[in-house]
Amino acid sequence: MIAKLTGTLDDFGPDWAVIDVAGVGYLVHCSVKTLDALGLRGDRCTVHTELQVSENDMRLIGFASGEERAWFRMLTAIQGVGSKMALAVLSALSTADLQRACAAGDAAMVARAQGVGPKLAGRIVNELKDKAGALPAVAGVATAALTTGSASADAVSALQNLGFKPNVATMAVARAIEELGEGAALNALIRVGLKRATG
Repeated sequence: MIAKLTGTLDDFGPDWAVIDVAGVGYLVHCSVKTLDALGLRGDRCTVHTELQVSENDMRLIGFASGEERAWFRMLTAIQGVGSKMALAVLSALSTADLQRACAAGDAAMVARAQGVGPKLAGRIVNELKDKAGALPAVAGVATAALTTGSASADAVSALQNLGFKPNVATMAVARAIEELGEGAALNALIRVGLKRATG
């Protein structure tokens, strides 16, 4: 199974991208948020992938992060939620927002996704409520990366200056804070954050 692709963003459309890996173009279906994270044509990019096989189709789904792929798997395990519907949810909500919505039982937030009615949104939050509570609170940590002091905010800024997108830089520094603790020095946050951003 193909779990990850690293290559050049060759082309993209509203819900797909072509990743050129050593001369082979992989068509990958993506959420809007993943497409935004991939960058511009010609940029080097990495996508975590899920291969879906049916009787008459093989489809590669791409995600900007392992967390997004995990949420996709949880969403598609729910009756009535196929891959297109799951991508619509992940296009409308970040994984952090989705986690908060499920943990709080906020079906209205999930119903923002295109094609998701109130009944299905209610089923999604009910079925994922316990799972959402068991996941690490990435959203809170990511927010902390920007607000808990100048070292973390400066580390995010430094990673952005090195070319990482804001969301990637924020999540990388959030993971560095988890690993090193709240009082970590700027240089340590940048060093570990860089490893997390490229890992």
